[in-house]
Amino acid sequence: MATKLLVLCFALCGVWQVSAQHPAVPEMVSHRVDSIMTEGIRAHAFPGAELLVARKGRVIFHRAYGYHTYDSLVKNRNGDLYDLASVTKITAALPAIMKLVDEGKIVLDEKFSTYWKPWRRRKDKRDLTVREILAHQAGLEPYIVFMNDVLKKNGKFKRRFVRRAPSSRFSLPAYDSLYINKRFIRKMYRKINRSAVSDVKKYNYSGLTFLLYPKIVENLTGEAFDTYVTENFYRPLGADSLVFTPELHHFPLQRIVPTEQDTLFRKHFVQGWVHDENASLMGGISGNAGLFGTAEDLFRLLQMYMNMGTFGGKRYISEATLKEFTRVQYPDNDNKRGLGFDKPLLNNPELDIARASPAPQVSMNSFGHGGFTGTYVWADPDHELVFIFLSNRVYPTRNNGALYSMHIRPSLMAVFYEAFGDGAL
Repeated sequence: MATKLLVLCFALCGVWQVSAQHPAVPEMVSHRVDSIMTEGIRAHAFPGAELLVARKGRVIFHRAYGYHTYDSLVKNRNGDLYDLASVTKITAALPAIMKLVDEGKIVLDEKFSTYWKPWRRRKDKRDLTVREILAHQAGLEPYIVFMNDVLKKNGKFKRRFVRRAPSSRFSLPAYDSLYINKRFIRKMYRKINRSAVSDVKKYNYSGLTFLLYPKIVENLTGEAFDTYVTENFYRPLGADSLVFTPELHHFPLQRIVPTEQDTLFRKHFVQGWVHDENASLMGGISGNAGLFGTAEDLFRLLQMYMNMGTFGGKRYISEATLKEFTRVQYPDNDNKRGLGFDKPLLNNPELDIARASPAPQVSMNSFGHGGFTGTYVWADPDHELVFIFLSNRVYPTRNNGALYSMHIRPSLMAVFYEAFGDGAL
């Protein structure tokens, strides 16, 4: 009877499940996950979502729920592409940085200004190290809203920065019939170079340097950032859906989950174009946001991380480098972060589900990252677990915070950890 009621609820709430050929999990686990997802859709935390969980290198749970939007026209399916938002930091910028560390082209305790020359002339920045910056320990400003520089007070675009047709000067696509002056990136760099630095060195999350890493990677390798990560990681991993600007790569729109009904910048329904405005102003290719991908391909990359650098018999990153990047760097300064990677709160095991980040059951060796659009990836080497949650919680507006207030992601994680503890999996 309970099962029939649950199925009825799924139908009424617009929940769509797609099964895959993988080892079954206990019915109790499926019911609890389905219930959490159903409640999230009913409360408009997101119109749809996808969850993939793997253990010991095998996918044990993979289902899609709901629809692309609340009009229930396009069902979510396994294999849809999501805007990964800040998950880009650990899936595009970090693999490139780690490879360059392996090759000795970047040294963690070297000054960042060694690789970004404009900072050599900035007294407050010239001595900051790569390690401090990656651990969000350098005192940098969290964010700069560059969108304000391309808009007039009436909300219209400044023609010197934005045009409706492409040209040799206006070559960075931000949307259909919306192109950014390629020199605008230099303006972004200048504002980052001139941004304030706090004298107090404590944990303060900043994404500014992730806007610089693509140029640094290009300077050090001679290759465009997106080409470098594709050729060295995504393609050999078989993760062909991990791409920037999927609209320009001819992925069908029905496979790309939309994000926001944008009222600030593009003034249109955003689908296939990066949600983050700063990444958009860089033509959709950035280290802070811009990557799209499927749960399956994220699993390949996260499993490689959890394997300490190997996947399918091939080594991508050295074990020593991955261990260094995934350990807490400044615990004595109350900073939970690794190098680029997020980590559990330092007192996470003592907290309940409402205060923990992520679930209180994760090991302190685990690591991952979240994204503003409602994405979250996490790897736990101690439990041999990979957790990938994808949603478009910003649809139709970014002001929707129910995903967080309902503690949906840690609650989903807890289901699987509790199952492991019971010996069910």
